Amino acid sequence: MSNLEIVTGAGPVGSAVALQLAEQGINVRILTRSGSGPEHPLIDRRRVDVSDSEALRSVSEGATAIYHCIHAAYNAADWERELPAAEKVVLDAAASIGAVVVFPESLYAYNSDTLMTESDPRNATGGKRGVRTALLRAREASATPTVSVVASDFFGPRVRTAHAGERMVPKVMAGKKIRVIGSADQPHSFTYIPDLAAAMIAAAHNPELWNSVLHAPTGPALTQRKIAEAFARAAGASPAKVGVLPAWVLDAVGKINTDSRELAEMNYQFTKPFVMDSSASEVLLGLSPTPLDQAAEETVAWWRAEQARTVAA
Repeated sequence: MSNLEIVTGAGPVGSAVALQLAEQGINVRILTRSGSGPEHPLIDRRRVDVSDSEALRSVSEGATAIYHCIHAAYNAADWERELPAAEKVVLDAAASIGAVVVFPESLYAYNSDTLMTESDPRNATGGKRGVRTALLRAREASATPTVSVVASDFFGPRVRTAHAGERMVPKVMAGKKIRVIGSADQPHSFTYIPDLAAAMIAAAHNPELWNSVLHAPTGPALTQRKIAEAFARAAGASPAKVGVLPAWVLDAVGKINTDSRELAEMNYQFTKPFVMDSSASEVLLGLSPTPLDQAAEETVAWWRAEQARTVAA
């Protein structure tokens, strides 16, 4: 097997995948428009526009897997305009070199009224949810082997723009009050991003799992209050002070503010239980979720290092 794998994008998912691959002794080529990405002797950072099919095919020659971790601005219009075309370029390039494509995926396409499992239909319509449904169907129809690894809301190192990211962790560490959307006490699944990366890699390396949709190992459902409390414990901070931004406020603001409207579309995830089950995929992947206290400690450690780096700069 070739010892080269490709990662597109150097955000929290792409960086986690690239580092884990490198730590396993695999040569990684990480592709971004800026040439950014984590530093490691086995990570080759290239400045490549992956929407350029010829450039992508050339730089991917000899690779056995492509982890497609590039996204778009958080709104339905950009998703619909950019994501299907981008995925087609990657699928075509992978087909030409005989590689599998692994995608991180969300729960947006699911009906969330029940516990979400791998066997559930993924057929939500409208807005960002409909775009995710269309992407999953295009992957299924592609002749290129694919794996989609579904995660719930992220937390962990490098995770900033997330409900359990910069709006929560550094504030809790500092003993400041936070405000969460919808409800602080509805059960909600949170996926530790290194667990998502590990699942994507395991799936890429096991052809028996190709052409499937898997769930990243995800611990028992928490609440937004409980995960904030875990960060406070890990930081040795005062107990988390959690307030709530009611969903109706976000709905109202969304009538005049585009960013708020895009968030308000997903209010349902925080006003009622939003829970995924990953037990079947954990068996297939041979993986388990990182215990919450360990994940919180590693998350806090990353934020502390990042804060120190920012001060030093």
